[in-house]
Amino acid sequence: MKLYNSILLLVKKSLSHRQFLILSSILVGLTAGIAAVVLKTVVHYIQSFLTNDFHFRYQNYLYLIFPFFGIFLTVTFVTFFLKGRFGKGAGHILLHISKKLSIIEKTTMYSHMVTSALTVGFGGSAGLEAPIVVTGAAIGSNYGRVNTDDYRDRTLLLACGSAAGIAAVFDAPIAGLMFALEVLISEVTITAFIPLIIAAATGALCSKVILQEKILLYFSLRAPFNYMNVPFYIILGLLSGLLSLYYAKVFRKVESIFRPLEKRTYLKALIGGLVLALLVFLFPPLFGEGYSAIKMLANGEVDSLLSNSFLAGFSDNQWYILSIIGLITLVKVFATSFTLGSGGNGGNFAPSLFVGAFLGFFFSRFVNLIYPDKLPEANFTLVGMAGILSGVMYAPLTAIFLIAEITGGYELMIPLMIVSASAYAIAKHFEPFSMDTKELGSKGELITGNRDKTILTLLHLDEIIERDFKVVHSCQKIIELTDVISHSKRNIFPVVDDGGKLLGVIKLETIREMLFELENYKDLFAIELMDKSPAVIEYNEEMNRVMKTFDETGAWNLPVVKEGKYIGFISKSSIFTKYRKELLDSCAEL
Repeated sequence: MKLYNSILLLVKKSLSHRQFLILSSILVGLTAGIAAVVLKTVVHYIQSFLTNDFHFRYQNYLYLIFPFFGIFLTVTFVTFFLKGRFGKGAGHILLHISKKLSIIEKTTMYSHMVTSALTVGFGGSAGLEAPIVVTGAAIGSNYGRVNTDDYRDRTLLLACGSAAGIAAVFDAPIAGLMFALEVLISEVTITAFIPLIIAAATGALCSKVILQEKILLYFSLRAPFNYMNVPFYIILGLLSGLLSLYYAKVFRKVESIFRPLEKRTYLKALIGGLVLALLVFLFPPLFGEGYSAIKMLANGEVDSLLSNSFLAGFSDNQWYILSIIGLITLVKVFATSFTLGSGGNGGNFAPSLFVGAFLGFFFSRFVNLIYPDKLPEANFTLVGMAGILSGVMYAPLTAIFLIAEITGGYELMIPLMIVSASAYAIAKHFEPFSMDTKELGSKGELITGNRDKTILTLLHLDEIIERDFKVVHSCQKIIELTDVISHSKRNIFPVVDDGGKLLGVIKLETIREMLFELENYKDLFAIELMDKSPAVIEYNEEMNRVMKTFDETGAWNLPVVKEGKYIGFISKSSIFTKYRKELLDSCAEL
């Protein structure tokens, strides 16, 4: 490791900043891509062993065991090996970008791979994409942590890792790039854009070279786009938006059920595991990621979809099959919610694709049962995937290019745009934040896509505190203040007690007349002359909250305290000066 760092340091010195970023994006993309391929392969073989090697001799009763067992293994790993410190999803990454200077714990580089392999491999109804995104982000963050002190570079490498992970798991480099831009860093310079492209391409290359084709989600289009079907695609887009809202509402409701049990991890696992086991037992397509079920729908193999289920008894009745498909569409959301809410690890990316595929198939089959052979069911299955992904993840471009790439072309580009845009617009209208960003957004901590907040995050309070204000002690008399004032260039003076605790401030304008009539006011103490400060800034307070305080009070200078003790003052002018410098630095990258 020391040799590696020495070589990297030598290379860094011999390259320009831009060249080193490109090299770094390749290394991060390669590592994240391999991690994604390993996780995907491990889960595939776990599921293959459990479902094929056992041959389900006990029919689908094993569905009652495996998902339950997987959640308990995950909870045990998090409890004993990670000491309960574990964050999930894109929201976890965004939190580190906005609150922790894009520094992610080293354990995150492997913890999500282990836990998601246990959860999803044993049948948990969730996806691997979110764990892959977090793993890639952790790889990029820790690489940047070692090789750069710059917040922007570290954030960029974090995004490179996530882009490479998504690109590798789908063999879809453009989708990986779009995910990084839409979800993680929506404002990006030309300098940053190139490393993201290279990282995504590197991740996709790992997939092509290593990952077996049967593990990938890939489809061949059977029917071309027919513009006469545009009205039906519009309806599908509207349905996708409404179903996305249902998805988010159910997910939050299940989360609220488990919230009181936050510290009773095994009780949560027991409840969630039992519910999940029952749902998977009744509806086997809910087992695992569900990509095999999506492939069956897209290929028209509906009978195979229900072959291992008690529901297969009436498979010759088309309306019965349609009702089961619709039921699975709605129940999948509960299966995913209980998987993740009870302590399992995974994400909503694959479940979104699953729900979208089933919705698209349900809608097109419903129309075809009324008007035979009216709609191409495979196309609607694929386009439906983009609709729900857009409405749940708030990433329409990711959804559009993902489906375009996994179908091997852009034949469905127009319907993909229609459905994705419609679903996104409806979901966004009723809920401003996606499921992953809602908590951060409601707290005002979401900086993605907000240049002001991003730059304010780069400012450190300690760097702009002004400490040259003359301190006045509460027991000093006004006559003693004349010497203090004469040696100060400031017109405001903090008043402290013997322990250094801030009591208030004295403004020169308040005591100006008294200074010319000292005989009349000579017995007044500083504590009698001071005013209460309109607000006090805590030493560790975030800069965006500091600016909000300035706006609310209308003050130009505010005192800073640490545990109640006076530290110094912070002024709007110093913030604006630092802000302008950071803004110019970021623009210089263009």
